[in-house]
Amino acid sequence: MPELSVIIPVYNEKSTVEEILRRVKSVEISKEIIVVDDYSTDGTREILKALQPEDHLHVMYQSQNQGKGAAVRAGLEKAQGKWVIFQDADLEYDPKDYFIMLEPIQDGRADVVYGSRFLGVHRVLLFWNYMANKALTFLTNALYNADLSDMETCYKAFRREILQSFKIRSNRFDIEPEITAKVFKRKYRVYEVPISYAGRDYSEGKKITWRDGLIAFWILIKYRFVD
Repeated sequence: MPELSVIIPVYNEKSTVEEILRRVKSVEISKEIIVVDDYSTDGTREILKALQPEDHLHVMYQSQNQGKGAAVRAGLEKAQGKWVIFQDADLEYDPKDYFIMLEPIQDGRADVVYGSRFLGVHRVLLFWNYMANKALTFLTNALYNADLSDMETCYKAFRREILQSFKIRSNRFDIEPEITAKVFKRKYRVYEVPISYAGRDYSEGKKITWRDGLIAFWILIKYRFVD
């Protein structure tokens, strides 16, 4: 059985999907890679279908575009590793950081680990996105009595049974605040570590928008009081 399950939701990332798979494969840890194509229309799906079969690589295809949350749910149903990490299909997050992400879980200190883009080396970019992230993180800390620096980070590592212990309902980017709310409400041990971040702007393919930020505000408040 693999130690790590890497779940990669993919939507219209034909220019980066092969490179991110190469980088993930190069990480020297026992792992399975679960790619979930969320009905890409730019040629990404064709690239994935042309990949050579590998025992540790599983590619799943959504029948319609549903969003990141739905893709992650589909990947979780197949995951078998002791630990799970989410990996975006662009090149913003570096798989070399898996080791620092997993260390607090491996040595028994943590149940969940967040990789903070603001504690590590990162590209300087998009002031209003930064402010929205800070506002969402502040709301998270206020509602759940936490001290995170980066709630919206993609890099989150979990013991697999934690993720599979609660139902994830979000279909889009609101999966991040939903999972965060449920992790803190259940009092799991959460650590935060610095990671590197090479962010994109919208001309380079960034997809999250201000609408997703408003939804995230609502999700954080909603799950504070309901489950």
